[in-house]
Amino acid sequence: MNKFKMAVILFLSLLLLVGCGKQKESDAGVTSTPYKRTEFLMGTVVTIKIYDKDKEAVLDQVFDRIELLASQITVNEEGSIVDEINENAGRKPLQVPDDIYRLVKAGKEYSGYSGGDFDITIGPLTNLWHIGFPDEKKPTQSEIDAVLPFINYSKIELNEENQTIYLPEQGMMLDLGGIAKGFITDEVVKVLNDNGVKSAIVDLGGNIYVKGMNPSGKPWEVGVQDPFSDRGEMVGKMEESNTSIVTSGIYERYLEVDGVKYHHILSPKTGYSVNNDVAGITIVSDKSFDGDGYSTTIFIKGVEEGLKAVEQMDGMEAIFVTKDKEVYLTSGLKGKFTLTNEKFKLAN
Repeated sequence: MNKFKMAVILFLSLLLLVGCGKQKESDAGVTSTPYKRTEFLMGTVVTIKIYDKDKEAVLDQVFDRIELLASQITVNEEGSIVDEINENAGRKPLQVPDDIYRLVKAGKEYSGYSGGDFDITIGPLTNLWHIGFPDEKKPTQSEIDAVLPFINYSKIELNEENQTIYLPEQGMMLDLGGIAKGFITDEVVKVLNDNGVKSAIVDLGGNIYVKGMNPSGKPWEVGVQDPFSDRGEMVGKMEESNTSIVTSGIYERYLEVDGVKYHHILSPKTGYSVNNDVAGITIVSDKSFDGDGYSTTIFIKGVEEGLKAVEQMDGMEAIFVTKDKEVYLTSGLKGKFTLTNEKFKLAN
C-alpha cells in the first residue's frame, strides 16, 4: 500500500498563519488581499502571494523563472538538462546553462559536507524504489547492491571554464530533488527583490519563504506541521521575517510493504530508508537552498548529532520532532518557538 501525500495544500510541511479575522493594514504600501497565483509544477503545488500594491505583474516574471528552471531540472521532462547529463554518463561531458552548473556544483559541495549521507548522485537508488510513483516497489537486496557502486558524488567532474558536467560511469544518475526547490525558491526571492517587492509568501511545495512583514506590519506567524497528522494540525508556531523554512519528514512519501513503512529519505550508503529517532525536521535559515541542502543531512544525523551540527552553523536553526513526539530546539529558537499541541512536549 502506498500513501503519497502530495503538497496540494500548505499544510504538507508548514502552516502559515497569516492572521485570524480582518487585519489592519500598515502604511507600507501593502494590502491584506494579496495578488496570488497557484500552479502545479515539479510534481507539487506552487503558490506565490504578493502583498505589495500594484505589483501583480511581478507574478508573471516569478512564474517564468520557476517554469524555466523546473523544465531544466525535473527528470523525464522535455528539455530537461539533468536528463541530458544522465544520458551522457560514461560518454561525454555536457555543457550546461549557468543555473544548472551552479546548482550541481553546490549540490556536490553539500554532498561533501554530509560525508556522503546526502548525495546528489543517488539517482540510481531513488529510481529503483521510485517511492510516490505508480511503479514504486521494495527492491531486492541484489538490486540495491547493484546500484550502490554508482552513487558517489566525488566522481562528478566539473569544468568551470567550459561549464561542463560529466558523470564518468554509465549508470550514474543525478537526482537533484533534494535541493532543487530550495534553489528555485531563492531565485524567486531574487526576482521579488529586483522588482521592489517588500511583502510576500513563497511556497514551493512546502519550501516556504516569508518576505518582509505581513500586512499588519508584523512578522509572519509560521506554524510547524504535526508530522503524524495529515489534517494540518500544528506542533507549534513562531514569528519570522525574510526567512526560509524547510521541512523534511517521514510523513511526506512512503511505501508500505508487509506492514513496514519505507519513506522517501533514502540512505546512499545502505540503500534503505533512514531509520532513526526523527519524524520530522524543520530548518530555519536565510537561504532556502541551505535549508534544502542541510535538512536531509541533519535528518540523517538524528537528534543528538543533528543538534550539535546545527549549533555550529551560522544563521541556521532547527526544530526536531521525534517519533516519541518530543520536540527539540536549537538555542536560537528557544523562547521564540511556542508549543501549541498538547500531544507533544519540549524536551530541551
